[in-house]
Amino acid sequence: MQPDHEVAVIGAGFSGIGTAIKLDEAGIRDWVMLEAGDGVGGAWHWNTYPGIGVDIPSFSYQFSFEQRSDWSRVYAPGEELKAYAEHCVDAYSLRSRIRLNTKVTGAEFDEENHFWRLPVGDGKTVTARFMVGATGVFTQPKPPDISGLDSFAGTVMHTARWDHDEDLRGRRVAIVGTGASAVQVIPSIAPEVEKLTVLQRTPIWCLPKPDARIGPGLRQLLGRVPGAQAAARALSQLYVELNFPLPAHFHGVLPVAKAGERAGLRHLRAVRDPAVREKLTPRYGLGCKRPSFSNEYLPAFNRPNVELETSPIEEITATGVRTAAGEHEADVLILATGFHVFEKGNMPPYPVLGREGVELGGWWEENRSQAYEGVSVPGFPNMFMILGPYGFNGASYFTLIENQARHIVRCLRRARTTGSTAVEIRSEANRRYFEKMLGRRDRQVFFSGTCATANSYYFDEHGDAPFRASPTLEVAWRSARFDLDDYRFTQTGSEAALTA
Repeated sequence: MQPDHEVAVIGAGFSGIGTAIKLDEAGIRDWVMLEAGDGVGGAWHWNTYPGIGVDIPSFSYQFSFEQRSDWSRVYAPGEELKAYAEHCVDAYSLRSRIRLNTKVTGAEFDEENHFWRLPVGDGKTVTARFMVGATGVFTQPKPPDISGLDSFAGTVMHTARWDHDEDLRGRRVAIVGTGASAVQVIPSIAPEVEKLTVLQRTPIWCLPKPDARIGPGLRQLLGRVPGAQAAARALSQLYVELNFPLPAHFHGVLPVAKAGERAGLRHLRAVRDPAVREKLTPRYGLGCKRPSFSNEYLPAFNRPNVELETSPIEEITATGVRTAAGEHEADVLILATGFHVFEKGNMPPYPVLGREGVELGGWWEENRSQAYEGVSVPGFPNMFMILGPYGFNGASYFTLIENQARHIVRCLRRARTTGSTAVEIRSEANRRYFEKMLGRRDRQVFFSGTCATANSYYFDEHGDAPFRASPTLEVAWRSARFDLDDYRFTQTGSEAALTA
């Protein structure tokens, strides 16, 4: 039996878009992209809340091979990222091979014929020789586990599914959470609501945001002067590296983290009330959870209509939120509670059955989250991931996409050259990589003893933080030079093809 396609890319966010572009570039054009939503862009298609924007400089948050010089700001607003996704889809002629409103509900490897069966609803199934999981991490909004949530008589909405028909002007609003999305929403809606109650469990490290409008003159310079765009990107990449990968993975080795913490504490002086400032001060190390960058978030707490509540939430009532300190009445409840991340059923958001019916989530539960270079898992042939465990080092997500796509394309080219129908990472290679990552823990901030109070989604059920403990240059070097013999390449019907 022959599959419908050579490759199925699951997800039409930037992971899927970048992978598809690199597949075409390698001459692998028989692919299909399956997307559950009604548009491309992934997180930038679904997330449209007030104030949404990128949290690293735009010069880094784009493909290296498709750089824009016309961003309106150093940190681009969300609608420009959505437009950039549409641009890439059209510029690289991808749209005709994208199937929107097509939700993959499972994946099962056909051991006899060496391809994946992907049910997509209505009794239909797509088959593909190879599968690339590009569903991203911010896929499934996570509602809070709070008693009485269904009893609230007003409007409830998650930041990831914003209802733009809901007018917040002059209304009492309560927002649960102070993570990355809340940092952007709070200063955006505070001027128009009657009262805004911010319910905080854990304060976030908020650092100054070196943002500015990019005027026509500067955009013209970036677009026309040789080397200007490359210089801007190089500076941006260095800035990003200094803000997460280096302090997170070389904690105690490099003094970057302490410098960042000092900057964050200075930034807190924007809050005039010392009691409120104290509540907003993190008690964990910078890097233990995702920091944020904003020049408007902290000053928002100086407004007379903004109240910070840090007492534990006891329950949601019909009229508001009851905490240990009392009840806060509200007309609208906003859930800025993030997403399911390192949880079973999220990455990927459908069951995956590999050899002998082994389910991927269950395998990770039993063996801990792991994947060779963050791309492949033994026992799951012909399956690749953009954001597998120990794949992302915390730099620009676009850097991750390009590196993982390079890894995948190298494997597929070898498969074509050798006439192989199955590509599987060897257990010993996967084990070697996993042990290498674990061996670098002693210098990561996550295991330095400063993260106990962070309540960070970086940690999974095993207490692991499956980030790639590597600087970005090492990640790029490895994607181009890892040993292809770490994989087993076989053909249908060949000597117990996948059991050796």
